[in-house]
Amino acid sequence: MKVHLTRRYLFSASHRLHCDGLSEPENQATYGKCNNPHGHGHNYALEVTVSGQVDPATGMICNLSDLDRSVQSEVLERFDHENLNYRSEFDGLVPTTENLSEVIFNILKQSFTAAHLEKVRLEETMMNSFEYAGGAELRV
Repeated sequence: MKVHLTRRYLFSASHRLHCDGLSEPENQATYGKCNNPHGHGHNYALEVTVSGQVDPATGMICNLSDLDRSVQSEVLERFDHENLNYRSEFDGLVPTTENLSEVIFNILKQSFTAAHLEKVRLEETMMNSFEYAGGAELRV
């Protein structure tokens, strides 16, 4: 029996959406107010979904403490209260929430092996959320 588990985590980070390969007017037209030179912040809600077989001894697919510890040490401590533009994970990469979703997925794919990582969902605002379930080049 395969079961999916989703855990929710909260963190805050700031970013400026700006692509060095575009002119200032192109950046403004592409990113609008998100291209503010001083950046802006979000209170993100991260959902991590894992799957696996239920262990008959524990009745769980993985130890929640292990998942929490992995997300805390690998994601929250890395990105909470950070300006994403200054993180090495975004060297040469615009820190959109789409890209942040992929980066987080790939970090967790490497660090959490107690259950199969299905996807991450990142809620940026009440109106915007993004999901990533793998399939692209590894960018970490």
